Amino acid sequence: MIRFLLNDELVSLEDCSPELTVLEFLRTNKGRTGTKEGCASGDCGACTVVVAEPAGGQLRYTSLNSCITFVGTLHGKQLLTVEHLEQSGALHPVQQAMVDLHGSQCGYCTPGFIMSMFALYKSCDTPSRSDVERALAGNLCRCTGYRPIIDAALSLAGRGAKDQFSDAETRVREQLTQILKDAPSASLTQDDHRFYIPSTSDELASLLQAYPRAKLVAGGTDLALSVTQQLQQPEVLIYTGRVAEMAEIRKSEDALLIGGGVSYSVAEPLLHKHFPAFADLLERLGSLQIRNQGTIGGNIANASPIGDTPPVLLALNAKIHARSGNHCEAIPVDQFFTGYRETALPEQGFIEQIEIPLQPERELYVFKISKRLDDDISAVCAAFSLSIDDCGAVTDARLGFGGMAATPARAINAEQALIGKPFTEEGIKAAQTALASDFSPIDDVRASGEYRLMVAQNLLLRAVLEQNNPTQEPLEVVQYA
Repeated sequence: MIRFLLNDELVSLEDCSPELTVLEFLRTNKGRTGTKEGCASGDCGACTVVVAEPAGGQLRYTSLNSCITFVGTLHGKQLLTVEHLEQSGALHPVQQAMVDLHGSQCGYCTPGFIMSMFALYKSCDTPSRSDVERALAGNLCRCTGYRPIIDAALSLAGRGAKDQFSDAETRVREQLTQILKDAPSASLTQDDHRFYIPSTSDELASLLQAYPRAKLVAGGTDLALSVTQQLQQPEVLIYTGRVAEMAEIRKSEDALLIGGGVSYSVAEPLLHKHFPAFADLLERLGSLQIRNQGTIGGNIANASPIGDTPPVLLALNAKIHARSGNHCEAIPVDQFFTGYRETALPEQGFIEQIEIPLQPERELYVFKISKRLDDDISAVCAAFSLSIDDCGAVTDARLGFGGMAATPARAINAEQALIGKPFTEEGIKAAQTALASDFSPIDDVRASGEYRLMVAQNLLLRAVLEQNNPTQEPLEVVQYA
């Protein structure tokens, strides 16, 4: 059985389809049709809802795409939809701002925008325009135009975020805490289909031993598409979001340790402190709704050749801490990807933790090339970790690339060609040439192989230009009319 709050209503589910999405639960089971279905793939934001859960002695409000969120992941959380915002017939300040500033025409996308704005309202008292754009980047509008919607969000700055949810926060936090205390682990079953929610690594390891063909749900931002787009019905799903050991994120003396279940949004502040270029990449990885759910561990285990985090982890010489049963091992990330969507993860294994060595003496450059700046799939993703001496010569180099081969991979020949050379336009020419022996990229819908190779070579030049002009604005388009 799972238990969660639907606003103030305590919901208990036991005999329930494990692959039931939050969107389907709301619209079909509860008749709450304010939440809309647009794409059923987490792209348009029409289905955005807000989830609140205890964090650091208070409630943390996050937006997510209900169309690709399994209802089992709600255990111990509060689910809020657009119907819950009004109080005694009065609109919530977020809703009133949309009315006053004419932020809606046809209205289909409006509930999703309102819920994204509500999450921002509850988490940031004085949002800047960039904060607003970040919060709304995962919501699409086809008729109103974004200016009045952005104006509505900006008008809420300094309003104090006081509402009926603030008044009820202590009570809700205590209820959710009690749910998890009573049932730290939970499950759903229907016929032969099961959804398990373990609370420890030991429990997760045991479940994988019992169900070796089970699918792990971390954020589910990719796995859920097999249900909503391909109509698959996996027999056993195991959610890692409640596994205590996989939720840890901390700094040790010489490394960052990020649990396999830590979302991009939670990891971002610590990464920004120690690897700002990595954190900047995460800002372009999906929308905020996706980053609130998706995990670095899931991005690695997915083993996509165009995954955005593996190239950076290759450049940073990270290690994957994997567990299978009672056996634990640390796998260097450059030995983890063994073939197209194949990894060295042991059978019945899972990624418990990612270890990233701290490297303050090295320079890190991270570049993502895609057709859109935000919320788009990479054609090429590159990360360069370089050690440069006082004379400007490269003494060590690790170059990680995605989109260039069947797996994320290092450019070994280009690395060797860089070492001993000055990090200048002239000094990188041999490395640019060597990239052609490291990779033979393919043509596909995102880019031709020729384009990819040329881009990869030019990104080395871009790193040189940024190195030689550290005070210059980033060499990318970041402002629009």
